[in-house]
Amino acid sequence: MRKLITAMAFALVPLTAGAADKPDWAFPVTEKVQPPSRDDGKPKTAPGSNLSLTRAQIDDLFNPPDWRPDLHPPMPDVVAHGRPPNVRACGSCHLPTGNGHDESAYVAGLTPGYFTRQMLDFKSGARKGSGSMTAIGKDITDAEIKAAAEYFASVKPRTWVRVVEADAAPKTYVGPGNKRLVHPDGGTEPIGQRIIVVPEDEDIVLNRDPIKGFVAYVPRGSIAKGEALARTGGDGKTVACGICHGPTLHGLADIPPLAGRMPNHMVRQMFMIQNGDRAGPQSALMAQVVAKLSVEDMLNLAAYAASLEP
Repeated sequence: MRKLITAMAFALVPLTAGAADKPDWAFPVTEKVQPPSRDDGKPKTAPGSNLSLTRAQIDDLFNPPDWRPDLHPPMPDVVAHGRPPNVRACGSCHLPTGNGHDESAYVAGLTPGYFTRQMLDFKSGARKGSGSMTAIGKDITDAEIKAAAEYFASVKPRTWVRVVEADAAPKTYVGPGNKRLVHPDGGTEPIGQRIIVVPEDEDIVLNRDPIKGFVAYVPRGSIAKGEALARTGGDGKTVACGICHGPTLHGLADIPPLAGRMPNHMVRQMFMIQNGDRAGPQSALMAQVVAKLSVEDMLNLAAYAASLEP
């Protein structure tokens, strides 16, 4: 009870800290100069699947591939196909399994209430930061939101990111679709205060196959620092995450789970709540929670949460 009262009191403290500088590494944008394409133009296949698809078919935002129908329930139309011209198929970015990629959200297992609230915030303009989701939010119907919300709530979360503490990370570039990929020239570079997320298997990720996910390189010591901040609140810097997100960070009621989610997505959300790009009723208390956090704090919290089993 004392922790709850402390959290409520904290929520009434006015914002005093200045906004952190934007961590560009957490907001990948397709680079103008790209390495030569490795695509040979041939249809792509996946072990255990009968599909054979061209790159154009794989990248069709209104008919994404379903390589693994055994991993999810039957998809409603809004997830499988969307509705042209503005409502992309949910499965195109978030995959039929809801795990998503580094540049999109991991939505599997979110409660219908939380999912619906976020879509309404995109619709109203309270939540910004994604041009595609803003466009979808303005056109999507209440029935489509309900169908997508119930579908992703029914999909069981799976381990999707492997967190590795390191001094260096692979050299990368940001390819089409804002996907960070390992540079074909190879090599490494100091990680500094960044999280570098790349596919475990690039071909699998580019083919939108939900069989294998990502590895997140984080600075050494960041997981322990994040755990300490998440558990204690850092002597008033913030509030212990477990008060709202549950003691194991698997969510409580309509408060979303954090365990095993994509770390850069979590950094983006904390930063956008801090600078006001993500608002709305459910973000009001979080704005107080993240007000005093530095980007390094956000990185550490995300590294810790991502390292947990979903």
